Amino acid sequence: MAQIPAKVKSRHGELSRLIHYHNHRYYVLDSPEISDAEYDRLFRELLDLEQAYPDLVTPDSPSQRVGAPPLEELGAVRHRTPMLSLSNAFSDDELRAFDQRIKRMLGVNAGAPIEYVVEFKVDGLAVNLTYEGGRLAMGATRGDGETGEDVTVNLKTIKTIPLRLLTPAARTPALIEVRGEVYLDKKEFDRINAEKEKAGEALFANPRNAAAGSVRQLDSSVTASRRLDMIAHGVGAVEGRAFQTHWERLEFLKEAGFKATPHAKKCRDIEEVIEFCRSWEDRRHDLPYEVDGAVAKVNPVALEDELGYVARSPRWATAFKYPPEQVTTAVRDIQVQVGRTGALTPVAIMDPARISGTIVSRATLHNEDEMRRKDVRIGDTVIIQKAGEVIPEVVAVVKEKRTGREKPFSMPRTCPVCGAPVVRPEGEAVARCTGVACPAQLKELIRHFASRGAMDIEHMGPSLIDQLVERGLVRDYAGIYSLTKQNLLSLERMADKSAQNVLDAIEASKRRRLPKVIFALGIRHVGEHVAEILAEHFGSLERLERAPKEEIAAVPGVGPVIAESVAQFFSQGQTKRVLDKLRKAGVAPEAAEAPGKAGKPLAGKTFVFTGTLQGWTRPDAEALVKKLGARAASSVSKNTDYVVAGEAAGSKLEKARALGVTVLDEAGFKRLLSDAGVKGR
Repeated sequence: MAQIPAKVKSRHGELSRLIHYHNHRYYVLDSPEISDAEYDRLFRELLDLEQAYPDLVTPDSPSQRVGAPPLEELGAVRHRTPMLSLSNAFSDDELRAFDQRIKRMLGVNAGAPIEYVVEFKVDGLAVNLTYEGGRLAMGATRGDGETGEDVTVNLKTIKTIPLRLLTPAARTPALIEVRGEVYLDKKEFDRINAEKEKAGEALFANPRNAAAGSVRQLDSSVTASRRLDMIAHGVGAVEGRAFQTHWERLEFLKEAGFKATPHAKKCRDIEEVIEFCRSWEDRRHDLPYEVDGAVAKVNPVALEDELGYVARSPRWATAFKYPPEQVTTAVRDIQVQVGRTGALTPVAIMDPARISGTIVSRATLHNEDEMRRKDVRIGDTVIIQKAGEVIPEVVAVVKEKRTGREKPFSMPRTCPVCGAPVVRPEGEAVARCTGVACPAQLKELIRHFASRGAMDIEHMGPSLIDQLVERGLVRDYAGIYSLTKQNLLSLERMADKSAQNVLDAIEASKRRRLPKVIFALGIRHVGEHVAEILAEHFGSLERLERAPKEEIAAVPGVGPVIAESVAQFFSQGQTKRVLDKLRKAGVAPEAAEAPGKAGKPLAGKTFVFTGTLQGWTRPDAEALVKKLGARAASSVSKNTDYVVAGEAAGSKLEKARALGVTVLDEAGFKRLLSDAGVKGR
């Protein structure tokens, strides 16, 4: 290994500092100080030094924005502090009510002013950036608020995300989580869709979906090609630095090199917040990015701790949502779209109209009842808007413009994609395709079939399933068992060892327990618990297939709605063909082990889990009590024996206390398991 001369190290450090600085001037401040040619010369010198001395390359080097090899999957990241969702306000009065709630909680006079900061709610993908010692260590999506996906290599491609904070060492926190919104501006969104249209590819529906899909790419070079941007709007965990106000946080973010929320305003009271929101209601469409509202936050940080949180939202902030823009257009046709879960949705095909910055020609009618309630007909003039600024929907018919030539539309009785019967269960608004091999549902059916709680086929992730379906290698979930190594090797990023791992996992799944197989079939209303009940009662898949609806309904814990769904499923020709293929492929489920039998320490007990446990995932905890003879239920009732409450337990905990059900924390659950002979984690 070549020794790096001190002069070379010094020059490399100086080049890195200069390039970070000029990136910030160009991409964040839009105020470059040097020419493109001069910037290119500095960057080339840096690359030459790193090529000569590879040990100079560090994770925060400017050269590391692009170039990481494609990932096989996105890893999970647990946030140090939760990324909470916001409550919404839809009017001036609701903003005033938010202000009054805060004053009541703080014991402040109703007429006293509370200082706020108000800023735009950019419509993008929420991300969390962790900096350690001033260097970007991790970038993750919001996910469920507690756990997101590791997208560090993709976020490094975004030029407005500093790889190294620009603050002096004395003012740089030892650790800080920076929260922001990754987005595509309107011009970049139009450019990407124009390229996709030219290539004959499906277009992105809106900038937010495009940004989210770009950030979650396995290949960072794809992300880099999309020219994403980010606006920082807050911080999470901080070590080594304290902030007195939210405004101080925003000033720090600017100093550190971020594009902090533009046009943010410090407001003396809620009336100034309302004035800000109203002043931008129409002007927001002139911004280069999509904005669906504004966020008001209490400015003093000390008040955040005092006010705390309710459910999954902070009490000290709220999002004011602008009313959706509405336009008028004409309905030329009504077509039915089959979703990935089999739901049939009527869609209005309209004359193209510009709304909220994009051209739309399709709008959802939601379901048959909603279409009838609004009386939408082919040929009608309608008012449309974007629900949540994203999904176009028909608001109302302009009946004054009817000519008498308009045609009512009736929902089909068979699936327009696969021809299977369409059913609409009593009491439900949505009609569904019942086909087990329906192409419109195929990806989702296979994902469910291969999932951990079902056939548990390791290595069969979403990316692989997408390729198998799109290339026609699998036409129903039974087709998984006909795959060859040659099939798999023809796919992107599939080496010999990976292909063999997939085949081995498929082979291993042929002997899953009967409850898992029943659950894997994707029968509507049949979850893991009902699958256990059916497996225990019937003992084999063949007996369940032949069982009449009345016998299924008589099984304790099943009932008529589930029985109707199960009987309907097994009566279909598609189902019979797929099950026959599974048997010929060697899928032979093992008989179910009956829960609640004598000798099991938790026999006859019913458990409900709520919140987050540290030692188990919820499926693992439920599987464990089932193995000990108990039942794991999804809701609390007077028949529940134990509610196990982890962190952030919700309404189930409240209901358990109201009913007098025994509540166990995680330590109590471990003690119960220990008494049952299970060694703790």
